[in-house]
Amino acid sequence: MTNYLDFEKPLAEIEGKAEELRAMARANDEMNVEDEAGALDKKAADMLRDLYKNLTPWRKCQVARHPERPHCRDYIEALFTEYTPLAGDRNFADDLAIMGGLARFNDTPVVVIGHEKGKDTQSRIEHNFGMARPEGYRKAIRLMEMAGRFGLPVITLVDTPGAYPGKGAEERGQSEAIARSTEKCLQIGVPLVSVIIGEGGSGGAVAFASSNRLAMLEHSVYSVISPEGCASILWKDAEKMREAAEALRLTAQDLTRLGIADEIISEPMGGAHRDASTTINAVGEAIAKMLDGLSSQSPDELIQDRRQKFLNMGSKGLAA
Repeated sequence: MTNYLDFEKPLAEIEGKAEELRAMARANDEMNVEDEAGALDKKAADMLRDLYKNLTPWRKCQVARHPERPHCRDYIEALFTEYTPLAGDRNFADDLAIMGGLARFNDTPVVVIGHEKGKDTQSRIEHNFGMARPEGYRKAIRLMEMAGRFGLPVITLVDTPGAYPGKGAEERGQSEAIARSTEKCLQIGVPLVSVIIGEGGSGGAVAFASSNRLAMLEHSVYSVISPEGCASILWKDAEKMREAAEALRLTAQDLTRLGIADEIISEPMGGAHRDASTTINAVGEAIAKMLDGLSSQSPDELIQDRRQKFLNMGSKGLAA
């Protein structure tokens, strides 16, 4: 059963009517409803195209958060072979919000790290909705250090509303762990490529996305703060999230123009959740392209490339 977003409610009615007709036909062999159902399908396809033709930043946030979008686990299972998960930060605990380990990508040994939100209520609670605690970032640091030691490219899949803001996380050094993870991204002498597959929220995303190359799915978002959080601070009203989303310039299209993101990965019409396999394959092709472009660089060149990328940020404007 499809989960429809608020702005998709008219579409839900049409697709629901088409399914009702087909259900009636399945119950009665003498009924022939294909002409009527086909007409509704065409109307739904046209409406879907119109809805997604020019999404506002706030609607893109809603699509990026869709619960049925493919998550980190889906990408790892589909794109990587011989995946061996590695657990724990060797200090406090294992953080299930962060997946990571050794794997092969196109038969090349790599380290893959990503945020996992979970698919249902139980798994979302288990993975803390993709909000990592300090031990999650320290696990990522451990994996990146291992990648640097053995010369393995690092691939990160970013999908988090932000780092977990709980009392225990703060007591265990949340901000320090995020800063150390960001620092480690900038230090390692191996190719580091990142893909924003859903939400790229705050420092919790930057800690994995300080990479040589950053790709974003077409309807993903990447921002220093959520629209609701921004609206609460600036206007003392979380309901102004639409205005905040516009001001934050958090879409893949704006961030590519600003030089933050390097590539936009197209999504199927209606978003990644409507055709997960096509989306996953497109992400795989983008990762392969980014890694190929970095393969000839030495460790020093990779570090300098990453440094220069971040020094250049702010030099482009939206009018450029």
